[in-house]
Amino acid sequence: MAFLKTILIILLVYYLFKTVVKWFGPKLFSYAAKKTEAHFNEKFGQFVNQNRAEEGQAGDIIIDKKTARKGNSSKKVGEYIDFEEVD
Repeated sequence: MAFLKTILIILLVYYLFKTVVKWFGPKLFSYAAKKTEAHFNEKFGQFVNQNRAEEGQAGDIIIDKKTARKGNSSKKVGEYIDFEEVD
């Protein structure tokens, strides 16, 4: 009898949880989505404001040149080994 009672309690909890999730799941998901959207908008707004402050006045032309690295292409990396197949 105790086994049957345990099975019924497990089924009752399962269906109760399933029903509660069906009712409150979309509301919880929309709340989380709104909070995430607000967080991204806040971070993006900070990024845009930072870039506007760095731009200077409209119409200015800024050219950033990267320094050319003098690479040493003749640098010996390792030893070449020629493998031969042995029959």
